[in-house]
Amino acid sequence: MIGYVTLGTHDLARAAAFYDALLEDIGARRLMDLGRGLVWGVSWDKPSLGVVTPFDGNPATVGNGVMVALVVDSRDKVDRLYRKALELGATDEGAAGPRGDGFYAGYFRDLDGNKLNVFCMG
Repeated sequence: MIGYVTLGTHDLARAAAFYDALLEDIGARRLMDLGRGLVWGVSWDKPSLGVVTPFDGNPATVGNGVMVALVVDSRDKVDRLYRKALELGATDEGAAGPRGDGFYAGYFRDLDGNKLNVFCMG
């Protein structure tokens, strides 16, 4: 069920060098460059790790920049899960829709403020 996890950073270049070196030992490579972050993994059908500067512009702290991503197999499921989260009291962090080539996602915060997204590739 978990697709990827992101961690916040103050210095993307420094974090990139660290994770490039660390993760190559387990066969992970950069899968995506988001401009404000990078994603590493062994393949898109396995969980991956991202490092990003926080979207809200506030300093990266433990928790700020951290997000749990739930992978599904269709845009329809992204839309449905995103809407259901909001119906259950979650707050919007970015409407469901395309985010770059082949990436479709909706972002929300749960009742405790934890950031999640639901996504599909393709």
